[in-house]
Amino acid sequence: MSQPSPAPVSLLSVATAVPPIVLPQDEAKALARGLFGDRAGLFDKLAPVFDNAGIAKRHIVRAPGWYRGDHGWKARNDVYLEAAEALYVEAAERALALAGVEAGEVDGLVTVSTTGIATPSLEARVAGRMGFRSDVERVPLFGLGCAGGVSGLATAARLAAGAPGKTILFVTVELCSTSIRLDKLSKANIVATALFGDGAAAAVVRQGEGGLATIEGGGEILWPDTLGIMGWDVEDPGLGVVFDRAIPPFVEENMASGVAQILARIGLERADIDRFTCHPGGAKVIAALETSLALGEGALDHERAVLRDYGNMSAPTVLFVLDRVIAAGLPKRTLLLALGPGFTSTGLSLART
Repeated sequence: MSQPSPAPVSLLSVATAVPPIVLPQDEAKALARGLFGDRAGLFDKLAPVFDNAGIAKRHIVRAPGWYRGDHGWKARNDVYLEAAEALYVEAAERALALAGVEAGEVDGLVTVSTTGIATPSLEARVAGRMGFRSDVERVPLFGLGCAGGVSGLATAARLAAGAPGKTILFVTVELCSTSIRLDKLSKANIVATALFGDGAAAAVVRQGEGGLATIEGGGEILWPDTLGIMGWDVEDPGLGVVFDRAIPPFVEENMASGVAQILARIGLERADIDRFTCHPGGAKVIAALETSLALGEGALDHERAVLRDYGNMSAPTVLFVLDRVIAAGLPKRTLLLALGPGFTSTGLSLART
């Protein structure tokens, strides 16, 4: 006996939110030079990364003066909790309004964040303000890093598939700027200071027809022996970024085969994809994606625009790109792609309705 086809899950909305403080890249470079003080000689060797990052500005949760302070774990996490809760509410309310869904209609909540610790998790902390039901299903996810935007949306879609009309709210909040460290002058730390910004994104998905697109399915690749490529070191006085200089060449060498595996799992071929919608990890990563996927130079235009205007916000960033793709007119089928610690790539196919 043949198995029934799975019920469709629809993407109803995508929304974004950023903190109000804007830091232009030239000011970020000057701030970083001042932050590292008497170690400026070493900083000068690494400073060109600010000029070559493809970033014009980013949003941050505290005024520049805060980053000159000596902050430990508690102080950093207190900032994370306050700002993350506010951004969660802002992004979630926008996504619900765009979807025409009341908070009380939401059956499940998926929350992705890796730049701070919240126990109870963020969605529980804002439940009263949001008006979520007491029986809402909660799935907080930690440790996904930049891949969390796609992995979290895929998780929300799987939850929604469980019952007719089941509605899931997905929110991802990352405050990368709270991890800026003055005690450790390293190439990874300088690159992070040049790249990272803060932001949040949200999406509403529901089992059933309609909406912006049908979520067709996804897949994930975890490459062996790659733990040191990307992640956080848990240290005093806070999280320490792990960035391997080999990320762009690794992407260029491996993404085409990784995408082929993801598409095979969904039952699609490369020719079925009209556009790749990618997490813009940095200018060199975008170029490596274009090369590996044979897209042609400049094909990932929305990715570069998001990187220019917001920097790398980790998990939310790919949804900022998707928001722009939606505004420009969704193609017939797009594959969301993101890379993250593990080292991993995750993909999710959206078909325009």
